[in-house]
Amino acid sequence: MQSQLLRLSILIVACTLASSVFAAGGTSFQWPESRKAAVSLAYDDALDSQLDNAIPALDRHGLKGSFYLQLSSPPVGKRMAEWRAAAGNGHELGNHTLFHQCSGSMQGREWVEPQRDLDKTTAAQMQDQVRMANVMLAAIDGRHERTMTVPCGDVLAEGKNYIELVASEFVAIKLGPGTVVPDMYKLDLQAVPVGVPVDVSGQQLIAWVQEAARLGTMANFTFHGIGGDHLAVSSDAHEELLAYLAAHREVYWTDTFLNLTKYVRNQQAAADTVQE
Repeated sequence: MQSQLLRLSILIVACTLASSVFAAGGTSFQWPESRKAAVSLAYDDALDSQLDNAIPALDRHGLKGSFYLQLSSPPVGKRMAEWRAAAGNGHELGNHTLFHQCSGSMQGREWVEPQRDLDKTTAAQMQDQVRMANVMLAAIDGRHERTMTVPCGDVLAEGKNYIELVASEFVAIKLGPGTVVPDMYKLDLQAVPVGVPVDVSGQQLIAWVQEAARLGTMANFTFHGIGGDHLAVSSDAHEELLAYLAAHREVYWTDTFLNLTKYVRNQQAAADTVQE
């Protein structure tokens, strides 16, 4: 009798676990401490306004961001001690390649310099450069786990997908449009959708994270300039978002993209194990 009760108890626990992770709609995805959503605050191109405005604002609110460095950008060399200090304070430094190569043949890409035209760079060259960027980042922050944001979302170097050659180097890669992830279990960590806010209000930014909470998923922002530089969002709008996230920590897990995606990877693996 006792053995039958034990088997029944094990069956009930197994069924409960399976039902909690198996649902395909993403609504059952469990975030730490029963939070409703995750938020990734990322910043591309290694800009002065990120050091001057974004990082101090994040630090005031006790939030962590991810900074994707174009390693040839002047603010990297001139202000390296500040980037190193940011990493030491828990912010993430991510790979945004050495030279930010984008496809010069696409409409509106007149700004792409000939020597940095992805259409004229081989996939093998990009593979070497991305790996070298990881080495340079490790020299700055001493870390070896890394994530990447693909410049312009362009993956074809002389017609060949170079991201396929480097994907194994990264825990996750931001690639493709879409601020809010629709389903965490179906999310491809090598092509995480990301929104690029430009000249938007704080309320618009907050609406995106509220949508992520409604779905129980994740909001991914990639900012550029904060209160200055290119593709900018005002410091006021940025501050409004950060204040909202800080005031609702019980709802939103705001952390580096690396930490968030490592957790997602583990949850996806656990769900796959249960389904097997």
